[in-house]
Amino acid sequence: MFQNICAITFDHDLFTQAIHPKEPIVSVGLSSGHVQTYRLPAGASDNSDADETLASENGFGHIETAWKTRRHKGSCRALAFGVDGVQLFSAGTDGVVKVADVTNGNVTAKIAIPDDPAADSIDAPCLVHALSPQTLLLGTDSSALHLYDLRALGPKARPTPQQTHHPHDDYLSSLTPLPPSAESTSGFSKQWVSTGGTTLAVTDLRRGVMVRSEDQEEELLSSAIVTGLSKKGTSVGEKVVVGGGNGVLTLWERGVWDDQDERIVVDKSPGGGESLDSLALFPSGVGPGGKVVAVGLGNGTLRFVKIGQNKVIGELFHDELEKEGVIGLGFDVTGRMVSGGGRTVKVWCEKDPEVGDDDEDVADAMTGAKRSHGSDDDDSDEVMEDSSEEEKPTQKRKKRKRGKGKQQKGHGILGFSGLD
Repeated sequence: MFQNICAITFDHDLFTQAIHPKEPIVSVGLSSGHVQTYRLPAGASDNSDADETLASENGFGHIETAWKTRRHKGSCRALAFGVDGVQLFSAGTDGVVKVADVTNGNVTAKIAIPDDPAADSIDAPCLVHALSPQTLLLGTDSSALHLYDLRALGPKARPTPQQTHHPHDDYLSSLTPLPPSAESTSGFSKQWVSTGGTTLAVTDLRRGVMVRSEDQEEELLSSAIVTGLSKKGTSVGEKVVVGGGNGVLTLWERGVWDDQDERIVVDKSPGGGESLDSLALFPSGVGPGGKVVAVGLGNGTLRFVKIGQNKVIGELFHDELEKEGVIGLGFDVTGRMVSGGGRTVKVWCEKDPEVGDDDEDVADAMTGAKRSHGSDDDDSDEVMEDSSEEEKPTQKRKKRKRGKGKQQKGHGILGFSGLD
């Protein structure tokens, strides 16, 4: 179904990745606090004599390092592009969200994450999402969900949350906006589904937390929305798919949030299935047709599930040797799949049906030589203190989020006169 055309490797563990909404750009956040941005090839090339060290949609073209920097003390936990792709938001265990220009990485604004009042310490972020040009959502380990007005950002501004909700008893493991209604004048979502611990919740921009599901008695880790499904009976043709910690994908009918509607077993490993750490819906025109969801597992496997038939239709390995979990998964603007886990991000293009297995094996073997950039320790565009201890991710997302050690209180970085 897909063939791997390049692999970008790092000197530190990958914690998060973000894919640009309009350009072939991928940004990554690492356990060292580095944020790095790469520009992928624009698309297919007719140059069949290109060098092996290049990579693109058909195996040719450059991967460019747009910029890289040590952005946070401690780990960079979450990344998100703005809806127009102009800004990149990064959130770190130093208790700071930084807003950067995507083209050069220069910081244009900062947000201090409120401390965890129960622990009297930094409330480390677990999720950041730009809902619209006006609203930024920020989830933390204490289960807080802060809403910020992006219009209040600026070089000297010190924005505070406009609203704070607690849709779950545990940290937010995923957030998926619900498509706006036909009556929407803005065209942007005003409601979203989140998962945290063993529950699913729906929150409204104006009304707050509207509903929380029953306890599912299994950890819910990832989510995605599937639209355009068959409308039968009371079905509205839209379902939220949720990846669980036991290898099962659950389907939730939009508007019926108290309990799951269907279950699809993605992994049947002995002793309990592997965790389903990340999900991404195939874009239109990619794959075998129909509604297909890519699933990243905790053992480094990628599996593909066709919704409607509700069965696994394919499998690949992001990391067959180290078996690091696939914590990042998505598709770029050209339809290429991007998977991230361990110390590697891989880019995949659809396999030519006329290409045999031998050709695919050659492509896989070449991936380590296709980088056209240096390591993440080569430069730094800002002076930062070294963290005393680097956070270590594990296969299970919850363990990775919680295994961070005590953070010191305060946001001293915000006291600098000027921005880095």
